[in-house]
Amino acid sequence: MALRINDIVPDFSAETDQGPIKFHDWIGQGWAILFSHPKDFTPVCTTEFGAVAQLADEWAKRGTKVIGVSVDGVEAHQTWKGDIEKVAACKAGFPIIADEGLAVSKAFDMLPAEAYLPDGRTANDTATVRSVFIIGPDKKLKLSMTYPMSVGRNFAEVLRALDALQLTYNVPLATPANWSVGEDVVVALSLNDDQAREKYGAIDVKLPYLRLAKSPK
Repeated sequence: MALRINDIVPDFSAETDQGPIKFHDWIGQGWAILFSHPKDFTPVCTTEFGAVAQLADEWAKRGTKVIGVSVDGVEAHQTWKGDIEKVAACKAGFPIIADEGLAVSKAFDMLPAEAYLPDGRTANDTATVRSVFIIGPDKKLKLSMTYPMSVGRNFAEVLRALDALQLTYNVPLATPANWSVGEDVVVALSLNDDQAREKYGAIDVKLPYLRLAKSPK
């Protein structure tokens, strides 16, 4: 069955370029982002991993750990990190999981059960391993995105989505289309108008089912 929003994400043990991890223990009590790619030393993914490295301070501000996953091995990851850091002009301090046996890729439903790594493979053999998973402190999947080989991921959008998820986590709020930090938010339908005003102050009633409030600090 596919991994769905609010499912507890798979726990697993794996080797990374920074040593072994047990995934749920590595996540700890905060937020985490797992971002995957189909092969080391590929052009688009090198730019993507560089973008993640450049956002290190932003992930830290949000109490969020980031980790890559690739179906290549530890030694390849360690060498590839040099290319990533050259392109990004900064240190790539996050770990990369070595998923040579495809266990993680299959557990997160990025590859069919019968998938394997043929000799002389190219990135096309594992092309669907181009996903982003945002995971909450409860170890549940909060958001996922999957991209084709030809489209580089926009990590500014991942950061924006993370902000929205953290703002609305376990509170009766949502964010409207194209929302950015500081803009008005949507009041959940679980609150009536009086409850919404008591909790959030003035509300802007656009429609009976669409009510906006100032974003909480």
